[in-house]
Amino acid sequence: MTRTLGGGADPPPPETVGPSTPVPLPVVTATSSFAEMSRPVVPRREPPAPRIVERGVVLFDVDGTILDDLAAISRVAADVLHTAFGTPSEEGRLHYLATTGMPFEAQLAQLYPEAPAALRATAARTFHQRKVTEAYAHAEPFRDVPKLLKRLATDRWTLSVTTGAETEMADLLLEREGLRYWFEDVLGSADGTKREHLAEYRRRYPDVPMFLVGDSRFDMEAARDARAVVPLGRASRLTGWALTPNDLKKWGAVWADYRLSELPDVLERLAHPKPVRRTDGARRPLPRRR
Repeated sequence: MTRTLGGGADPPPPETVGPSTPVPLPVVTATSSFAEMSRPVVPRREPPAPRIVERGVVLFDVDGTILDDLAAISRVAADVLHTAFGTPSEEGRLHYLATTGMPFEAQLAQLYPEAPAALRATAARTFHQRKVTEAYAHAEPFRDVPKLLKRLATDRWTLSVTTGAETEMADLLLEREGLRYWFEDVLGSADGTKREHLAEYRRRYPDVPMFLVGDSRFDMEAARDARAVVPLGRASRLTGWALTPNDLKKWGAVWADYRLSELPDVLERLAHPKPVRRTDGARRPLPRRR
């Protein structure tokens, strides 16, 4: 993990889409406030029966993977941490980015284990509300995302979402950006942790290739530790902070890049690897006749 933008051979970061006219969004209950206990705050829906799909399943994270919103969210988090815990703003921003990928409540429990639970809960509610009004209101997809989703759907991949954000808010954001159409399912904080999401998707889609596309160490390690889920990464570079492709590969990513335009070809290679050709000159034995 690197914290500076110093030289190196990494490719340039993707263009950051500038803020657009604020779009008001409803503030939903911060269901992920219970993620620390890995329990949903609402009764679980009846799980769907396992499904048969044509090719395989590609799971996408939302913040920092589909939406180009990490810069705005990290500024909100920095101010919340400064107000609640006295952490200097820049230090708080880097702490948030270093632990992103898990629900904010779990980040607070890791960063401030000695703080009263009530204080952490109040800070989390404030963060979720401000994330909607100050970050999500301006958030837009990365420029490569709409074309990518259409290409993957054309290639007959089944697409779904796993996010540490609130399930309802993820649905609303994807609908607003015209992207919800491409996804079969959306699992968010009300549906458990990301590791629980991967186990549930593995149950829903058994015996097919499955990939997780994320942008954080937590995403890569969750996929790496899951059963038969291949981690793929979107690298990122913000002011004073970077997660390079090599960082993500170090944590388990089989492939990573700053842009996802090559993802369809990568999936094709991983789902159908070419057979290894023998180089020892030996002939394969002929089948025995019966």
